[in-house]
Amino acid sequence: MRIGETATAAGLTSKTMRFYEDRGLLPAADRAPNGYRDYPQETVGRLEFIRRGRTAGLTLAQIGDILAVRDTGQAPCIHVRDTLAKQLRDLDARIAELTALRATVSEFHDAAAAGDAAACDPERICSYL
Repeated sequence: MRIGETATAAGLTSKTMRFYEDRGLLPAADRAPNGYRDYPQETVGRLEFIRRGRTAGLTLAQIGDILAVRDTGQAPCIHVRDTLAKQLRDLDARIAELTALRATVSEFHDAAAAGDAAACDPERICSYL
């Protein structure tokens, strides 16, 4: 399949495919006599996997590690499980940080909304923050 056909089948752009190839996520395509890239049908499945990994918030490095396990002929399921568990821990930590930040911003906002700008201490630049 040519790059445009493969990209369309996977719901991506040719530019994205070239990027993934440059990053080592896709094996280098064979070249037709005219120089066009010629991808095998299974490339579509690989691209769909990359897209699903990105949807889960995985980095290209993490996806590359999973693909490397698969490329050795082993099922990467345990590695995927461990990677997703780390992703969940990271998300939970980030959500906790954002929740705390939201509470702080809400307190500042409430003080600013209830305050009197004329009473602001110029030495503090703004008394609400």
